[in-house]
Amino acid sequence: MTRTRLHDLFEAEGQSPWIDNLTRTALRNGDLQRLVDQGIRGVTSNPTIFQKAIAGSDAYDDQFGRLIREKNVEEAYWDVVFDDIRDALQVLRPVYDESGGTDGFVSLELSPSLARDTETSTADARRFHETIAEPNLMVKIPGTAEGLPAIRQMIAEGRNINVTLIFSVERYAEVIEAYLAGLEQFAAGGGELSSVASVASFFISRVDTEVDRRLEEIGTPEALELRGKAAVAQAKLAYALHLDTIASDRWKALAAKRARAQRPLWASTSTKNPSYPDLLYVDTLIGPDTVNTMPDATVEAFLDHGTVARTVDVGLDDARRTLDRISEVGVNLADVAVRLEDEGVAAFVKSFDELIQSLQDKASSLS
Repeated sequence: MTRTRLHDLFEAEGQSPWIDNLTRTALRNGDLQRLVDQGIRGVTSNPTIFQKAIAGSDAYDDQFGRLIREKNVEEAYWDVVFDDIRDALQVLRPVYDESGGTDGFVSLELSPSLARDTETSTADARRFHETIAEPNLMVKIPGTAEGLPAIRQMIAEGRNINVTLIFSVERYAEVIEAYLAGLEQFAAGGGELSSVASVASFFISRVDTEVDRRLEEIGTPEALELRGKAAVAQAKLAYALHLDTIASDRWKALAAKRARAQRPLWASTSTKNPSYPDLLYVDTLIGPDTVNTMPDATVEAFLDHGTVARTVDVGLDDARRTLDRISEVGVNLADVAVRLEDEGVAAFVKSFDELIQSLQDKASSLS
């Protein structure tokens, strides 16, 4: 097997590269397996990814045509998705086994309409795990205020959870608390803590997109000079919080029972602003016990010219000063986080609704 920068990223710096995409075509033609051979160690999916995969391909038509004779469109959708997830889990299972359960995960997101519904999020996350019943499945639950109790409950039941849509260090702290409390509850019931894995998905590029927009509205030279700096600075502070957590007595008590740390995962790491370096949100956030989930183009860019060096905890004081300066010029970062969470939920709902509508149209044409 040819050694790549992705192998070096994991072996030298302790960061796991995952792919933020999943399609039936990639499963069938071996592209996902080739990525794993190149060093990819996990897969994330979301409603937008499945919307593009299903609506933009005829690879699902035969199965969907059979399913809609017996089920409604949304039920047929989940059957299709579950099959792709199962196939991806099989591709990644050797990574899971070889890593002792640290990597090799495939993430499946709940219906985006549940982002504000604690009870149904809990029930559906449990159902997803019980239906697929593979140890390397992670169910994605948004880190909204309503999602936090569902996250804690799933961890307390010993289920792997990918907490998604985190946009602030403050919310990340609440996610950490949900994870620790869930582990403590699981342990109190006699659970084997080493069987539980979780990542906390901190969204990166969207932060710069929104902060840059506000800095440009302010328009002063000082404000404009801060563009493109908020997202990385905030992620560095999130990593510092992770390090503080795993150094705490509370965590050490859980680690003594073989608990796994909840790794920070950098999501939304493609560069949205073409004037920024294409690996701005990869090269700057490398460090132990982290994950970076990248879209295909970003993976290709890293394979070609990525830098393998520990950077995530370099310049921490500068990161704090950067966020302080952004606040001082008039950007309310707490408000940025609220807006991005609302927009993130709305974007996934829109993708899901568009997908269901396209499947309704397809069902009509097949009937």
